[in-house]
Amino acid sequence: MGKIPTKDRILESALTLFSEKGYDGVGVDLIAENAGIKGPSLYKHFKGKEDILKALISKSDFYYQQNFGSENNPGKTPASMDEMIEQSLKRIEFTLHDPTIKKVRKMLTMEQFRNQSIGLLTTKYNIDLVQSIYRNVFRQMIENGTMRAGNPEMLAMEFALPVTILIQQIDREPEHEREIMDKIEQYFRYFADENKV
Repeated sequence: MGKIPTKDRILESALTLFSEKGYDGVGVDLIAENAGIKGPSLYKHFKGKEDILKALISKSDFYYQQNFGSENNPGKTPASMDEMIEQSLKRIEFTLHDPTIKKVRKMLTMEQFRNQSIGLLTTKYNIDLVQSIYRNVFRQMIENGTMRAGNPEMLAMEFALPVTILIQQIDREPEHEREIMDKIEQYFRYFADENKV
């Protein structure tokens, strides 16, 4: 493997520090030091801390949508309720355990009330993106006859929002992850039973 480009080291350093100390608790000198460069060298790549945050958000957004899905690319339409549950559990596994996404989620949680753009991004990831993916998945499943007829928008809300709250509980209580994941899987099975053809 080749050497990690300086710009990427700066972004990784910033993400790690923002997720540990919060955005306001980190200066550019600390980011540079953590990236293994001198403070002034950072300005060859970024105008300042706000520019780093914007680049970090853009890079993380692309990474998340490539790996989790997006409204326009929700992934393969499940052929059954069991397949929908399996795909959903994989998405949760990615959300909980991908090192980059864990740091992003922690940073968003800490900063959502201090920074308006981060607050909007938190809503996008925790609510809007997940609901848009499942709205499209459920619409396709209804059209394919693998799910009973219903309002895809309301079904997506009913499906996704309780899980979002339980993921937040796992973030606060990681020692209870297994039992909370069992609860999520039970909820998915309940939802599937209620909406099967």
